[in-house]
Amino acid sequence: FRRNFNNGGIGQVEMLFRCNILALVGGGRTPRYHSNKVMIWDDHQSRCIGELSFRSEVKAVRLRRDRIIAVLEHKIYVYNFADLKLLHQIETIANSKGLCALSPNSSHTVLACPGLHRGEVRVELYDVKKTKFIAAHEGSLACITLTLDGTRLATASERGTIIRVFDTSTGDKIQELRRGADPATIHSLAFSPEVDFLAVSSDKGTIHVYTIGVDVAGGLPPSPAIEAAPTGSDSPGGVTNRGSNFSFIKGFLPKYFSSEWSFAQFRLPEETPATMVAFGTKKNTLILVGTNGTFY
Repeated sequence: FRRNFNNGGIGQVEMLFRCNILALVGGGRTPRYHSNKVMIWDDHQSRCIGELSFRSEVKAVRLRRDRIIAVLEHKIYVYNFADLKLLHQIETIANSKGLCALSPNSSHTVLACPGLHRGEVRVELYDVKKTKFIAAHEGSLACITLTLDGTRLATASERGTIIRVFDTSTGDKIQELRRGADPATIHSLAFSPEVDFLAVSSDKGTIHVYTIGVDVAGGLPPSPAIEAAPTGSDSPGGVTNRGSNFSFIKGFLPKYFSSEWSFAQFRLPEETPATMVAFGTKKNTLILVGTNGTFY
């Protein structure tokens, strides 16, 4: 299915799950809508059924059945979907990437976004009316994501060498995962539905997959080639993340030697642009979508 907007450009599209409701923000040389507006589009009726206007450019939009989240450079607005009533306003550090994660599970309402300090993540636990501030990285944030139920948070900084996983209810760090030693731009992070794997895509053209909630038993850091880790009976699907052979003396060595490495890697063609990764509906499958329309 395809929808053409011939009378102007669209810069952002956010779909409400897989239904006919979309959030649109204008973009391009001749935008159809102003970049400071969020238009709620009903594709069955082929018309806008709602509109939200702001004083500055909208960087991102997030949707779920009961909420609309509009992300601006220094502020995030939370609206009730049914009547577009403003429920909450959140101040953030400069957020040009529009970083914001919203749990889609209707039984848990969790929102994660940048805090007021560099590398800080603010987690709103709306069900219990609590706010957690997590000092995730020393550098600026590059990517964040939540599990479906919002109980786990994964973060990456602009350096792109380390991915950290946190418990949103306590703010405690659960795991620290190493992508590599060289800096990289992280394009996307994705938890599997069962929260046993985490996939990471970057500008290095390699997709890394890690196990979640499993202690590293040992092994060598992976090479850049595609490979799988040795099996282990205590891990999901019989796999574990790799670790350094020197991890048994990690207390005396730099953090690099106590890192967890991906158990599997997949290298994309060199010409592949920025790629978003997600887990497929079939078990142990990944879906990759490039900004140029490529699909794997």
